[in-house]
Amino acid sequence: MKTQILKRKDLDKAAELIKKGELVAFPTETVYGLGADATNEKSVKQVYVAKGRPSDNPLIVHIADVKTVEKYAADLNDDARKLMAKFWPGSLTMIFKLKPGVLSKSVTGGLDTAAFRFPNNQMTLDLIKKAGVPIVGPSANTSGKPSPTKAEHVYHDLNGKIAAILDDGPTKVGVESTVLDMSVDTPSILRPGAVSKDDIEAVIHKPVLDELHHVGAKEIPKAPGMKYKHYAPNAQVYIVDPGDNWNDVIDWIKNYHQPAGVMAFDSVISSHNWPDNAKVVSLGVDAKSASHQLFAELRDFDNQPEFKVIFAQGVTPVGIGEAYMNRVNKSAGQMHFKQL
Repeated sequence: MKTQILKRKDLDKAAELIKKGELVAFPTETVYGLGADATNEKSVKQVYVAKGRPSDNPLIVHIADVKTVEKYAADLNDDARKLMAKFWPGSLTMIFKLKPGVLSKSVTGGLDTAAFRFPNNQMTLDLIKKAGVPIVGPSANTSGKPSPTKAEHVYHDLNGKIAAILDDGPTKVGVESTVLDMSVDTPSILRPGAVSKDDIEAVIHKPVLDELHHVGAKEIPKAPGMKYKHYAPNAQVYIVDPGDNWNDVIDWIKNYHQPAGVMAFDSVISSHNWPDNAKVVSLGVDAKSASHQLFAELRDFDNQPEFKVIFAQGVTPVGIGEAYMNRVNKSAGQMHFKQL
């Protein structure tokens, strides 16, 4: 199979491919997704095959209007509708209980719930409308690797495995959407993203739980990223926590005598003298810019196999910083510089 790169002028072609049961990667404001007709079980199963994704890892259903959610969800309470009005289209995914038999177990991972998202990308909303069906959309990468924020990242991982990639340039947010479980009595965040706990509570005026635990081997996760290894480059990532001394990191790199990667804020980069064996890349100025650039920089190091170690700047896990640290911790397998 030859994977086509499609642009906005090719939207009709992309929609026809979806209708025919083919896989088409699509852009969102967060990361690129791997799209298939959510009502076509054979196509959905091919998503798992293309990604190498475990079959009990549920998929997010992408929609272009609230009516589609009403068609599948058993109940949308007032809180859910308030959140839709505030954050859709946008970086909030919500999990609802389903009406019996409306979506296949391949979409839900065998659960009686499903996750829905209304992405903030006009090209993809037009694709969904033209295809006439909701579209499943896990990140368009090899399972476990850093998520794709450019069409080139998708091509690198899935060339020859999918029919096409709809290219809309780099994504704006850079980390996946917040996943909020609305199928339980107290809404619970299962994956942090650009929409924070405070943002959600400000809309519904009720407490929201953080349920960011790692799912056990025999449990079925309700959302992506809860059970399996995610976002990991080939090199070992170590997190440099806010209280760590970067001069200690520099001394370690000097004694390492091999290439070492560093991902840090501009303020850290400009205030230190880096050894010749360090490749230092900027994460910008704060957690927001770091979230936007994280996956792209990890992927760039993946293309340089001489780098076996990467040091990534940690931040205080507040707001978008919580989403950033969630991804960095998983990339690092919870390894920190102080553990070296």
